[in-house]
Amino acid sequence: MIIDASNLLLGRMSTVVAKKALSGEKIDIINCENALISGRRNMVLAHYRHKKERGTYKHGPFFYSMPDKFVKRTIRDMLPYRTKRGLDAYKKIMCYIGLPDQFKNTTTQTIQVANAEKLPILYKISVGEICNQLGRSLK
Repeated sequence: MIIDASNLLLGRMSTVVAKKALSGEKIDIINCENALISGRRNMVLAHYRHKKERGTYKHGPFFYSMPDKFVKRTIRDMLPYRTKRGLDAYKKIMCYIGLPDQFKNTTTQTIQVANAEKLPILYKISVGEICNQLGRSLK
C-alpha cells in the first residue's frame, strides 16, 4: 500500500497506518514533508522546539529533524513497538521525502479520514516547515 501524505493530518494518518501495519500490510508513505499538523504556527513550533531541546545529546530523548524520520517516529509511538508484534509492524513501514523513482508509475492512495480539508480549524503547519525550523533543510 502506497500512501501520499500530502494534505493529511499527521496524527490521524498515523493511527490508520499503525492499524494497517499491525494487521500485516507493508506500507510506504511518500511526500512526508507535506503532512500537516493542526494548530497555531508559533505554538506548534514552540512545542517541538521544547521537545528537541529536552535532555542531552548523549542520553536522549532523541528527536529527528528530517521529515521522513519525524513521521516514522510519530507512527512508532502509536505501535506497541517494544513487543515482537509491534516491532515487526514497525519494520513494515517506510517513509520517503518527495516521490522516489520506484513509485513514479504506481497509483497512490489517500486516507479520507485524515484529510485536512475536513478540519474546521484554519491553523495548520507542514512537517517540512517544522523540520526546517528545527534546524534541517529538506535536502
